[in-house]
Amino acid sequence: MNVQAVIWDFGGVFTTSPFDAFNRYERERGLPNDIIRQINSVNPNTNAWAQIERSEIDAAMFDRLFEDEAKLLGHMIPGRDVLALLSGDLRPRVVAAFKACKARWKVGCITNNAPTGKGAGMSSSPEKAQQIAEVFSLFDHVIESSKAGVRKPDPRIYLMMCEAIGVKPEACVYLDDLGINLKPARELGMTTIKVTSEQQLLDDLSKAVGIAF
Repeated sequence: MNVQAVIWDFGGVFTTSPFDAFNRYERERGLPNDIIRQINSVNPNTNAWAQIERSEIDAAMFDRLFEDEAKLLGHMIPGRDVLALLSGDLRPRVVAAFKACKARWKVGCITNNAPTGKGAGMSSSPEKAQQIAEVFSLFDHVIESSKAGVRKPDPRIYLMMCEAIGVKPEACVYLDDLGINLKPARELGMTTIKVTSEQQLLDDLSKAVGIAF
């Protein structure tokens, strides 16, 4: 393909997966494996998770709504605990591959995120926050669901990115750790990569763009 842009998700791609943190939390508290993901899969367009990623509610309201959703499935999980699990560790080799891509093509980021701010209980150190900010500063364009008011997998968010960086979907490679977010990108014509591990990401990206990482 004629690559003109590489578009990235952030959490679970540049960083270790929050799903690992979810599972660790579940094990430590004797909760069923993947219960947090199960809660987030109920009414996925209108639940607490969807609302906070569109900035329709704040962190305090998310805390209450998520806890209510968990109770409906028979468990006690405060939403603030879930927000505190979202901050993963950067993957240095992925950052290096990203910089190599930036040297050759346009690079963008589409991230579903929450406008957590103060009081959200995010467990990110100042050093980690600075490292992440430095990566974000290198993108040609970033779309955050909490600011755009639209979230993946809505096809509009991918088209917004293409318009912003001036490329057609079929000239883009898109990486995400969630298959549900890859499907609309693929249907628009993008080459998609589902990220399951750091090494797999690097191998598949190398094949897609034709350079070794």
